[in-house]
Amino acid sequence: MAQILDPLPPEQSGTVLCCYVNATSKIQVARISNIPNWYFERVVFPGQRLVFEAPKEAQMEIHTGMMASAILSDTIPCVRLAINEDGTYELGSSSSVAIDSINKTPIVQPINTKTDDTTKPLTIAGLASVD
Repeated sequence: MAQILDPLPPEQSGTVLCCYVNATSKIQVARISNIPNWYFERVVFPGQRLVFEAPKEAQMEIHTGMMASAILSDTIPCVRLAINEDGTYELGSSSSVAIDSINKTPIVQPINTKTDDTTKPLTIAGLASVD
């Protein structure tokens, strides 16, 4: 995927295709500032998906828009935002729980798929009147 406006510096080797989704109700600014000789900054509207190519060592800063300013709300390593060419995230697969490659812990807890009857009758406390 080519960055037409902001091509990666030629000395950068090893890039990843990344995806960031603004899941908030506020406008955000996504910025990568730790790569020398490269400017990457995009406005990301609520619900918008941003797909971009970045060096593996890039850190994405997320600035959340407020009334007349923006606050740095998150810094995400771009390798955590990496996707495969077919659109699936590299950290997980469809048949297993995704594992955080840094901390070796599950990112999402598995869904309870127990098929037993899990409904139980409600117990209602009795009401009594006092004269």
